[in-house]
Amino acid sequence: MQHLFRSLAIAAIAALSFSSALAQGHEATIRKNLSERIPQIPKIEEITPTPLAGIYELRLSTNEIYYSDAAGNFLFQGNLIDTKSKRNLTEERENKLSAIDFNTLPFKDAITIVHGNGKRKLAVFEDPNCGYCKRFERDLAKVDNVTVYLFLMPVLGPNSMEKSRHVWCAKDPATAWKDMMQKDVPPTAVQCNSAAVDRNLDLGRKYKITGTPTLVAQDGTRVPGAINSTQIEKLLADASK
Repeated sequence: MQHLFRSLAIAAIAALSFSSALAQGHEATIRKNLSERIPQIPKIEEITPTPLAGIYELRLSTNEIYYSDAAGNFLFQGNLIDTKSKRNLTEERENKLSAIDFNTLPFKDAITIVHGNGKRKLAVFEDPNCGYCKRFERDLAKVDNVTVYLFLMPVLGPNSMEKSRHVWCAKDPATAWKDMMQKDVPPTAVQCNSAAVDRNLDLGRKYKITGTPTLVAQDGTRVPGAINSTQIEKLLADASK
């Protein structure tokens, strides 16, 4: 009996080794063919099998997801949906790739704004001249019991940088920000060490944050664009599960 179990174990290991070698062979073929046929394609960072037999997921350096057959003869983009479980596998993968480890964010470079008991947490990246950010701020003001870590990210030009530095240097940055975004009251021109604003721009580049507002929930979920108070509440609720 022990001999039988040993034989089965060896067969299983051999099968796994063969499967791994086959997958590596397909990966090499896909990389070779696509790089030769589509030289302008961004760097392929990762190739992994999908649940669909013969189809591989390609993660590009841009974090875009493409799919290919095992030979790299066909390349396509779109949503891969598991109809049995009703799961959008592409969306799930994209969400995982865009997630940010909330606890690693440099909160010392953020303006902390507390609503109510501040029990829930939310990080936001915003530009003072962003119209969508102003709309978002009006909705965010309706959300209670949340601590907001505001990372000033002036991506819309020199005036945005100037306003961001003035807000950061204000005696009460949280009030200066809310007055500007919700009441159109410009911040007082004051000077201080505002290197945090520059570091925030570097942080945005690191995480490929290309637009404002961008939200990051406590579970790492990233949401680009302005969302309303109901959607903010749902984001916070989902992050706490």
